[in-house]
Parts: sequence; structure tokens; C-alpha cells
Amino acid sequence: MPERKIRVAILAGGTSAEREVSLSSGNQVKRALNPEKYEAFMYDPATDLLKLAQDARNIDVAIIMLHGRGGEDGTMQGFLEMLGIPYQGSRVLGSAIAMNKIVSKRLYIQAGLPVAPYMVCHKGSIPDEASIREHIGFPLVVKPEQEGSSIGVTIVRDFKELKEALEKAWGYDKRCLIEKYLAGREITVGVLGNSPPKALPPVEIRPTSGFEFFDYKAKYQPGATEEICPAPLSEELTAKCQEYAIRAHEALYCEDYSRTDMILHDGEFYILETNTIPGMTATSLFPQAAQAAGISFSELLDKLIELAMEKKK
Repeated sequence: MPERKIRVAILAGGTSAEREVSLSSGNQVKRALNPEKYEAFMYDPATDLLKLAQDARNIDVAIIMLHGRGGEDGTMQGFLEMLGIPYQGSRVLGSAIAMNKIVSKRLYIQAGLPVAPYMVCHKGSIPDEASIREHIGFPLVVKPEQEGSSIGVTIVRDFKELKEALEKAWGYDKRCLIEKYLAGREITVGVLGNSPPKALPPVEIRPTSGFEFFDYKAKYQPGATEEICPAPLSEELTAKCQEYAIRAHEALYCEDYSRTDMILHDGEFYILETNTIPGMTATSLFPQAAQAAGISFSELLDKLIELAMEKKK
């Protein structure tokens, strides 16, 4: 009698600003899963939460391909735990922490990781120019507290541009982050596995000349960004950014996998943020890094499912 296939619920779509990216990731994951091993079903949390709950007893494992709020922030993780469905990636705590840029920043500092100088701005409260120049300086970057894919992010060149950038960020969150803009090379490093987690080869991200930084359009418009993997770094710098990625992963209580973005500025890496559910199309940054480490996209999905099912054991 043939062995029963593993029944996989792929969660994609949702209601966040990153819905379309999530659907793309989910569909590519479904196509890449080995049909001889898995029976895959798609669920869109925007419409299918009741169906997911009703089907829970017949689901072996979930793959969360949700980005942003309602999927990457611990809420879906908590829902799946209540249903008794194991899933890949960080649990409720790690997911919620990594989604919050302000809390993450504080934990990076506690772990001894370099970060850009920053301030927290509450809605309706604009810091005075003298204070900003003293603590951060211009240019600076304004970011919502809990958005991904560079949504709501603005580079501010002088004080008169600040109010508009803050209003934009406050449209997403009651608090936002303003931090010093550091010019340099953008590097991202994936981490895979537990006990101990291991760093993948770093990737360098180079937006084309039409983009000021790696914004939403640069991330997802074909041909907008050059991605070099492994990144052309010295052995010393490669080891350093990989060490930082593991330390960031552990500082935020991440599990299974993550991807940490950083800037190489004046010979030092400064941590920007950690993603607990990196994009998972075959050409996304994390699968590219896995490929460079000799792990195919299909094998990567096998590994994530294996890590997810270990939680249930």
C-alpha cells in the first residue's frame, strides 16, 4: 500500500498591503511541491479562515506565505496553534517581534549589533529640527512601525520634507521610526535551521539607477534590481555578515528560517530588519541564497516542511 501523501495547507493572499506578493509566493510554492510526496491545498485568509478551521483535522502541515499584517506578525501563527496545525517559521513571539521595527531595533542593540541612530515618533508629534540634527542628521529615513516591502518608507533630505513623510508613515501606524540614512551596499543574509541555525551565502542587492533605494517597485518589478549571489565580499566580510544574521535571528527569537537585511557602510554592517517569512518565489532572495548553498527550491520546501512538523513532535 503506498504511503499517504502529506497534506499541506498553503496560506496566501490575506488582507495586508502585500497581498499580491503573497499570492505569487503561494502559487509558486504549490507548483514546486513534489506531487509524489504532497497533496497541497490553497487557503486565502481573506475568505477561507472558516474553511481552514473546518479542515484542520485533515491538514498535516501549513506553509504560511503571507507577508505583512495578519500573516507575518504572529496572528496567523497563533490561529494555527489553536487549530493544532504545525507551520514553518517563527512562532507567535518571534513573528510579532520581528514585524515591529522599533522593538527589533532595541533587541538588536541589546545583542550588540550595530544599527543606525534613530528616534521614535508618535502620531502628531514632530521632533524639532535641532533635536534631529543632533541625534540623527539629514538625510534620514522614515518608516512605519510594522510594514514590510518598504511600504510607507520615505527618504527625507531636509526638515521641510519631514512632515509629509511622517504623515505618510502614520497612515499605517501610530508610531514610526526615523533613522539616519546610511549610504552603502545593501546585503541580505538568510538563516536556515535550528540548533544551530546556519547562515546561507549573502546576496547583494543593487537597484538600477532609476530607484533611490530598494523600494516596493524595485523589489517586485522585473529587471529593476540586480541581485548578486554570493555577494562579492571578502571572506572576512562574508563571515561577519553571516554571523550578524545569525545573531539577529536569535535576538528576535526566530525559528526555522529568516532573512536579515543590512547596509555595509564605511566597513561595518548595520542591521536594518529581519524577515520571518521571506518572499518564496523561485527567484526570491532567500531561494537564491539556498540555491547557491546547493539547496534547490523543491528541497528548500522539503526542509521547511520538515522543520514545521518537528514542532508538532
